[in-house]
Amino acid sequence: MIVCAAVVGQQNNPLFIRLFAPSDDEVKFHYMVHASLDAVEEKMLLRRNPGEVPELYLGLLYPTEEYRVYGYITNTHIKFVLVLDEISPRDDALQKVFKRLHNLFVDATSNPLYTHGLPITSRAFAEGVAAVVKSYAPA
Repeated sequence: MIVCAAVVGQQNNPLFIRLFAPSDDEVKFHYMVHASLDAVEEKMLLRRNPGEVPELYLGLLYPTEEYRVYGYITNTHIKFVLVLDEISPRDDALQKVFKRLHNLFVDATSNPLYTHGLPITSRAFAEGVAAVVKSYAPA
């Protein structure tokens, strides 16, 4: 189950973070998302080969005792982070979730009233993210 979804900007500023599990420790999830950004940077440095088409899906970034943190990065360096409470989710299912989140992000930020780099406050985006998370089938 996806317990947290986050979108992080080019300057590692949080654009959107939403919890999908009852928790009184929201700061813990903010920390996990922030800590996973180091792994994103590391994976990006390891993949820089001339002429290589970069894979957007980064895979497992940051495992903890209870959770697994997965990542995705766009060509414009917007990062998507999902925190799951599963041991080994299917990569193909996660890739579909990330692509759907990416499409929602493009739709939300294409709005001429949105200022790039600021948190996403669109209700349609939040509802779309919730629908994508709800539709995720781990098995």
